[in-house]
Amino acid sequence: MKVTIRFFSSLREQLGISHQEHETVSLNVAQLRSELMLLQPVFAQALAPGKAIRVALNQEVCEDTALLSEGCEVAFFPPVTGG
Repeated sequence: MKVTIRFFSSLREQLGISHQEHETVSLNVAQLRSELMLLQPVFAQALAPGKAIRVALNQEVCEDTALLSEGCEVAFFPPVTGG
């Protein structure tokens, strides 16, 4: 299935891209994250397990178990703090 992936803030800077269309066989967000980490070393470093990364599916913050669907939008971003 084809999904749109968006990267925000420091992830966008680290990866050098803000978004991409991606053809995936992943069923959920966690599988997609693992799949992306296999693409290039920079993805593996940016999305590594243990990194504080939030995820939104179709503009709603979600858990890694959230199911993907054709044409969905997945956004990865660092946690936001207020002050």
